[in-house]
Amino acid sequence: MQTGVFPGEQRPGFVYLPPGFTESRRYPVVYLLHGMPGTPTEYLEGTDLANWADTAIGLGTVSPFIAVLPAAGPDPKYNGEWAGSIAAALVDEVVPWIDAELPTVATRRGRVIAGLSAGGFGAVDIGLRHPDLFGAIEAWSAYFSPLRDGPFRHAPRAVLAANDPTTLAPSLAATLHADHTRFFLSTGPEHSHWFKPVETIRFARELRKLGVAASYHAYANAKGEWRAQFDTGLTWAFQTG
Repeated sequence: MQTGVFPGEQRPGFVYLPPGFTESRRYPVVYLLHGMPGTPTEYLEGTDLANWADTAIGLGTVSPFIAVLPAAGPDPKYNGEWAGSIAAALVDEVVPWIDAELPTVATRRGRVIAGLSAGGFGAVDIGLRHPDLFGAIEAWSAYFSPLRDGPFRHAPRAVLAANDPTTLAPSLAATLHADHTRFFLSTGPEHSHWFKPVETIRFARELRKLGVAASYHAYANAKGEWRAQFDTGLTWAFQTG
């Protein structure tokens, strides 16, 4: 696991490299967006990314991949959204830098964007706003409408609409279908007044009605549900065969 401040960001993030990493091959990449407030370490401690990935890759369950863990905002107390200048930094600076510095599959089919809770909203919002960058989008216990915080606190209705996945998906249905964009949506029990499991169900149904591939998974128990969503989601993204 490597750490440092990515271009355009204010605090350290992390990069996971698979066992046997070599510059002589190309690897798919997953961008993992953390919840709010929070830090990228939720993937190192809460979901045990490195050990899980090393084991799954070693067993041949998933193909070797690179994981990029960016950090939103100036400090762990930031409680806004993966939007505005934060999303711009990810798209315009972090993704190109990763592709320049590491042997990635530098196409939309080689990139996955995923996140927990607020990170899940960010993954869907950013993924839909940049369908040319990401071929797979994952949201774990997320919400699907922009909240009035962070860059959206005083945003006009037009900006909110431009960052609303429930509006973006229908407008992009033809592109998503033609590009074979895949969605993985999962939910555990309600964990805040912002997050309602029914939102995930509704969004998955809407995507399917639009002819977009959407995999849906539900977890009834809170204990272990974050880890279960993470494990299943990354297996879905990088499964072998």
